[in-house]
Amino acid sequence: MAYCRIDELSPEEEPVFEGMIQAAISYMKGAGVSEPEAGTPRRRQYDLCVNALVLDAWDRRGAAVQAQGSYAAVENRAFRQMLNQLKLTEPVSKLDTGE
Repeated sequence: MAYCRIDELSPEEEPVFEGMIQAAISYMKGAGVSEPEAGTPRRRQYDLCVNALVLDAWDRRGAAVQAQGSYAAVENRAFRQMLNQLKLTEPVSKLDTGE
């Protein structure tokens, strides 16, 4: 909530916000990034990506996105770079190495 600069959620908003968190975690898993161990630099990058996804979903609730004009969607470049780095540095299990 601090990342999204939300002081308090209404009872109706709480399940929506929690759903956005779960969707962001699911997105990361689907993108090939597993949840890293707590307290590691990789975990901090992971958490920033999850936070960015949640903030984007929160800010765009009900927003119309047009192909052109003032509502054009713009991808967060810092998020994309961090996600790509996490994907490229995903630890490989021994099962994947043929050992």
